[in-house]
Amino acid sequence: MPGGSKIAILGAGSIGCFIGGAWVASGLPVTLIGRPKMSQDVDAFGLTLTDYGGWQARLAPGDVDYRCGPEALQDAQVIAVTVKSGDTAVAAAQIAEHGTPGALVISFQNGVSNVDMLEQGLGGRFEVARGMVQYNVAYLGNGRFHKGVAGNLYAEQRAGTRALADRIGSGPAALKLSDDMLGLAWGKLLINLNNAVNALSGRTLIEELKQRDYRRVFAAAMREGLELLERAEIEPAAPGPTSPTSLPRIISAPDWLFNRFFLKRWRIDTKARSSMADDLAAGRTTEVDYINGELVRLAERLQRDAPVNRAIVDLVRKAEGGAKALGPVMLRKAVLGR
Repeated sequence: MPGGSKIAILGAGSIGCFIGGAWVASGLPVTLIGRPKMSQDVDAFGLTLTDYGGWQARLAPGDVDYRCGPEALQDAQVIAVTVKSGDTAVAAAQIAEHGTPGALVISFQNGVSNVDMLEQGLGGRFEVARGMVQYNVAYLGNGRFHKGVAGNLYAEQRAGTRALADRIGSGPAALKLSDDMLGLAWGKLLINLNNAVNALSGRTLIEELKQRDYRRVFAAAMREGLELLERAEIEPAAPGPTSPTSLPRIISAPDWLFNRFFLKRWRIDTKARSSMADDLAAGRTTEVDYINGELVRLAERLQRDAPVNRAIVDLVRKAEGGAKALGPVMLRKAVLGR
């Protein structure tokens, strides 16, 4: 991959702007493609990128190439897909029409089914790779994007991703490579089950996680997911230092134990919130069908039920329709019935 090969970020919202902006700050030629409102903000303010550890990068408006049309995919040798999962089929059609055949397409999206959808829509004309974003990014307005949780950016090990990782180098949006991206994707999905709990709580991540009743719902959703994955003979990999099978026990620990010993290690700052919470706040359709709903569909394929995750999906649907946030006890009773 030549040093000057163009990179396009398709779906440059919070995650896409942070990743793409960090890559621009590393000296890579990146075009961001997204919505007009975000384009207006970037044109006015540029990009300010920050993280929980105090890192900061500032890009002036003239340093950021932000476009609104898929025509900007032309000549890109790497296309990072960061659209919401519900828009994956549209993204595939845009890449098929405007992208350069043979380009490397990396899905940095939530869920596990987006790669299959991209491959189906692109018909073998592009190289499709699975990726994963391990952290949350919040848009704080005026072109500022904040990475509020520790974590890495992953992609599956292959020649094109190795070349890209070398070009990016170190930093907050460095690219780590894995030979087990499907296992990591399922492991990340289990952790992302908290996205819905956080969204339904109406609180920041750290405020939500401090409440044991919220964590009980999260842990129950994970236990149900782990049981289904075991029946399906799918082994989730740990995207962090703790194995997925240990997390429900840790998460449901008493407040004094969890808050004092576990929560501090996770390095979550006060600004962090889930992407699903951002979607609800903005009146957008969430990705719950591609996270909790993925387990509901897996249960159906196994001729089983997933009552915990099904209840969470239903509550998020009501929240999309305007239902108010739920307190810890209310959410626990609504999902667990006790």
